[in-house]
Amino acid sequence: MPSESVMGSCLCGSVKFEVRPPFSAFRYCHCSRCRKASGSAHAANIFVPQGQFAWLSGEGLVNHYKLPTAKTFAVSFCTRCGSRVPHLIHERQEYLIPAGLLDEDPVSRPQNIIFWGSRAPWYVEPQEIPKFDERP
Repeated sequence: MPSESVMGSCLCGSVKFEVRPPFSAFRYCHCSRCRKASGSAHAANIFVPQGQFAWLSGEGLVNHYKLPTAKTFAVSFCTRCGSRVPHLIHERQEYLIPAGLLDEDPVSRPQNIIFWGSRAPWYVEPQEIPKFDERP
């Protein structure tokens, strides 16, 4: 891939990949499935066409889970550290990349927030709470 590619990896560094912008989409998702899968208030997902993504190492450590009650919801994860990792959405020939895996600034920023009405009842907008550069 060309030099403008952005590198990414899982928590333990065993699974590595590169992705080439431009992205199809970059969005936050507040649906209950993404909240459960991310363990957070929302997922931050980047989407790219299949041809703009490449595994660099650790592809054999990637396992997948498809939610049986969902038509298309699935996640992939590193079997060594448990981090979510990119997965191919076969129906769209597009990779979903959890944005937190990127090791570099992708330059692009989220374009929208989806499933806002499904957000967690405890979710508070970031501008409404104190911020610290390190743990207080």
